[in-house]
Amino acid sequence: MEIAEAFGIVLRRNREKMGLSQEELALNCSLDRTFISLLERGLRQPSLATVFNIGEQLKITSSELVRQVERTRKKGGRKTLPRLPSSRA
Repeated sequence: MEIAEAFGIVLRRNREKMGLSQEELALNCSLDRTFISLLERGLRQPSLATVFNIGEQLKITSSELVRQVERTRKKGGRKTLPRLPSSRA
């Protein structure tokens, strides 16, 4: 699993646990709601400052946020490329 995808899963899980909408979290973090959506879908990666800011708003430390991302990545496994067809005739 890619880091961005794992971060998105962790972000959504913690946001919903706090009972916040994407709009509310974005407003609290001075970010755009669409950016929160992109983060949750694994289409963007946050800066370090954004990780700290989001963690603060979700009432967890940035290090705990990163730990959760690491655990989520391990659980999800790594995506692998499909095998190429054999060139044998």
